[in-house]
Amino acid sequence: MTAESSPDSSPADSPSPRRTRLTPERAAELYEAVIDLLCEVGYESLTMDAVAARTRSSKATLYRQWKGKPQLVASALRHHKPIKVADIDTGTLRGDLLALSAVADPARLEQDMALMRGLGHAVACNPDLNRALREELIEPEMAEMRRLLQRAVDRGELDPATPALEFVAHMMIGAVVTRPLIEDRPADPDYLTRFINAVLLPALGM
Repeated sequence: MTAESSPDSSPADSPSPRRTRLTPERAAELYEAVIDLLCEVGYESLTMDAVAARTRSSKATLYRQWKGKPQLVASALRHHKPIKVADIDTGTLRGDLLALSAVADPARLEQDMALMRGLGHAVACNPDLNRALREELIEPEMAEMRRLLQRAVDRGELDPATPALEFVAHMMIGAVVTRPLIEDRPADPDYLTRFINAVLLPALGM
């Protein structure tokens, strides 16, 4: 039996496909509990029962809102992001990229990196979690990043034929991930500002 064929993720646990609307405050409380549990026990040991107990809700309620553990975890991670690309529009590409880097709190980054390291094995071994993360987190953010870059093209800041254009997200994520590995230091706003000015913008011909 795989992790996602366990009772925590079986559709049979869901009494009804109908979803009742949660208040933003209640949803935030549930997401916070999921993040806390991920930090405490990891993905494999996190259960819907534990989330229900931590938040004093019923497991049936959780299944009405999310199909199972992968979808709940992916939604919690998306909500946990300190800022969404869709919220950024400063009027210039440089301003947009700097605004994204300005929220890189070192303590928060360390927690996020620990979360991603803990999820790494589960993502590799669990296609349901992999798919949920792509649908809930990766693909929406990549679509917003493409819109951010397209605005720069429309303003005439950026040549649409620039070869590095398709690698902007890769470069930003790479900067966040590799500094702790190479320097044993978090990718704080000062570091990311220098990276954007010295590497990313020149690669885009700016």
